[in-house]
Amino acid sequence: MADDTKPIDYVMEAASGPHFSGLRLDGLLSSSSPTSASSASAASHFTDADAPTQPFVIGVSGGTASGKTTVCDMIIQQLHDHRVVLVNQDSFYRGLTPEESERVHEYNFDHPDAFDTEQLLECVKKLKSGHSVQVPIYDFKKHRRSSDSFRQVNASDVIILEGILVFHDQRVRSLMNMKIFVDTDADVRLARRIRRDTVERGRDINSVLEQYAKFVKPAFDDFVLPSKKYADVIIPRGGDNHVAIDLIVQHIRTKLGQHDLCKIYPNVYVIQSTFQIRGMHTLIRDKEISKHDFVFYSDRLIRLVVEHGLGHLPFTEKQVVTPTASVYTGVDFCKKLCGVSIVRSGESMENALRACCKGIKIGKILIHRDGDNGKQLIYEKLPKDISERHVLLLDPVLATGNSANQAIELLIQKGVPEAHIIFLNLISAPEGIHCVCKRFPSLKIVTSEIDVALNEEFRVIPGMGEFGDRYFGTDD
Repeated sequence: MADDTKPIDYVMEAASGPHFSGLRLDGLLSSSSPTSASSASAASHFTDADAPTQPFVIGVSGGTASGKTTVCDMIIQQLHDHRVVLVNQDSFYRGLTPEESERVHEYNFDHPDAFDTEQLLECVKKLKSGHSVQVPIYDFKKHRRSSDSFRQVNASDVIILEGILVFHDQRVRSLMNMKIFVDTDADVRLARRIRRDTVERGRDINSVLEQYAKFVKPAFDDFVLPSKKYADVIIPRGGDNHVAIDLIVQHIRTKLGQHDLCKIYPNVYVIQSTFQIRGMHTLIRDKEISKHDFVFYSDRLIRLVVEHGLGHLPFTEKQVVTPTASVYTGVDFCKKLCGVSIVRSGESMENALRACCKGIKIGKILIHRDGDNGKQLIYEKLPKDISERHVLLLDPVLATGNSANQAIELLIQKGVPEAHIIFLNLISAPEGIHCVCKRFPSLKIVTSEIDVALNEEFRVIPGMGEFGDRYFGTDD
């Protein structure tokens, strides 16, 4: 009898534990191991500079036997060139007390209180910060955790958190970059559950139906189904919906190639980095570069940023006749457009804008900058019909964001819709992006690189110094 139950027990344990693709899975480790203790201690001393790129966290929820695991496995297979870890919520079941074990048939495993959500939160937070974690192993046969072993889960590019109630707690949801709900017909789910429990777990149909009616269906109606409203993507038919899964994987690949701030703020765009762009950044950041070369390579980078920014303007379809008498279907440029430079550094971007948009109107805003407080408006000269135009706001360096906020606020007061403003920079500090995007979530920011941080003098690090002085030759 023991030999017959071993494969089922193994399958149950495997289903509840982490799954990996392209990521080494350490064997079972003793929780008392001094090596693991020292590793955890060392991990706790990581600095922000040592921390890896933030992973992309995906939550996958749905009713019992809806096909969640199949969807997760298909995503993992298509992301084979990235490190992916799948952590199942079932690993965080609370162990039953002796009294509860005696009446296990009356215990509701589909209730939120059946899970140790605090430990689940701690686990995901550590994985997001780039640290390895020890995921408990739950024994479904004994209904308790293994006391002397765990699974070591290492940092990864993608974390998939799967379970029927992963959307129930707001704290868990807030850690997710994408939330997927697998929506499968109730009759199909019941049929799958009957087949699974009778074939794999040796139960009779009556006990399966009794448990379903007493616990599973009420819990789905009370907890699982209401959490569907939090999903970003709903997949009908589960793993059979290949189109939906392909689209999800494409989105994940796009996000993995983005800066962390672009995952937080979808209105932030960083132009795709190439060796040419990195090379030009290397030159203009070099304090030994000549003024002539600084201006030359800055202009090249500014032109790229302007062209990228123009790509975010609305277009209309237009047909033209070519010299071969053929019809070409293309697009027509946005006609209502103007630029606004934040004096004085922003004026360095005007030539590139004029080179791209013949005859474009350009306004100016002068704001006094004093440390981290750039809120004193000195001068503004804007087109009279600016409220009818899309605006390209020009400033090569986004530092604290205070001056930018003042300029944006002025544009909105002049009647420019927030969504019609595109803010163009060469480099941006994370603090500035947070400052602007939290206050104006509908505008777009286009930049060529996001730097590390601001220093105590509110200068961008590594940065490129006082851009206006270097560009206009007044840094001596």
